[in-house]
Amino acid sequence: MTIERCLARPVPKPWGSTDLRPWNAHHDSGAAIGELWFGRSDPQATESALLLKLLFTTAPLSIQVHPNDSFASSIGLPRGKCEAWYILSATPDAQIGLGLKQQVSPAQLRASIDEGSISDLVHWRSVRAGDVVFVPAGAIHSIGPGVVLAEIQQRSNTTFRLFDYGRQRELDATNAVAAASTNQAEDQTAPRRLSAARTLLVASPHFVLEYVEFPSGAIRTLFAVRETWLFALYGGAWISGIDAHKNEVVFLEADNAHIEVGPTGLRALIAYVGSQPDPLLIDEADGQATDVSGEGRGRRSREPLRSSHVWSLGSGT
Repeated sequence: MTIERCLARPVPKPWGSTDLRPWNAHHDSGAAIGELWFGRSDPQATESALLLKLLFTTAPLSIQVHPNDSFASSIGLPRGKCEAWYILSATPDAQIGLGLKQQVSPAQLRASIDEGSISDLVHWRSVRAGDVVFVPAGAIHSIGPGVVLAEIQQRSNTTFRLFDYGRQRELDATNAVAAASTNQAEDQTAPRRLSAARTLLVASPHFVLEYVEFPSGAIRTLFAVRETWLFALYGGAWISGIDAHKNEVVFLEADNAHIEVGPTGLRALIAYVGSQPDPLLIDEADGQATDVSGEGRGRRSREPLRSSHVWSLGSGT
């Protein structure tokens, strides 16, 4: 049973930023920080299945691909990596790359890597705050400069680079071609309203990502049956004794969190392990958990458990 505030660990990257405000005001080393990794407050805690990050780009990331579980296993890795992005901030000309403009053969993909022309094959598109992007394992992708985003992913750091803008980091064309989908980029699923408070952003084979919004003074219960991450986008709330404000992360697992929303309301991302939205994730009125499955409503115990378009919601910030 766990409810705890997460700690943020800065990760330097050549494409990162020296100013992380307003998302993090404590970085003062002068180094370019590309990512903030949120983790358990207990260093001895069991490793989580998911990882929540913030990314800050002042230059483009490498063009890269991550393996799926099957390919990862074939090369001795514990798991692959799929991920989803929620855009927190973007300059007017900001872009992300996801998938290819057209289907190519593995040989054509390898040739574009060797020639350094892979960027011309990538499907680039503009993004703005509030956009949601699902990046399945095998999708060739990149993030351009001028973006701040929240990323939820399988806990894996396996990346095969296809192109790195002259930064002299190692490329891995052989594994990249083997892991990559060479099909044309596919349209993504639009966000779907689940209830008055909940909007489904992504339902992947490994995690579900939702956007939630609670009004000022609301009292709710979050039933974190499985590993669950809450990232506050706006406002704040008391979450089982934790005073959670904008840009903070709370980790929950096998526990029920009592939420008392502050005077400015609360907008948040909630990610949890699973492949389908939990129909009884949150109570929304009079202690009742709203069953978003459409099969009627149930009541969960308040006792602790023992056990290609880019779609937008608006800024949300």
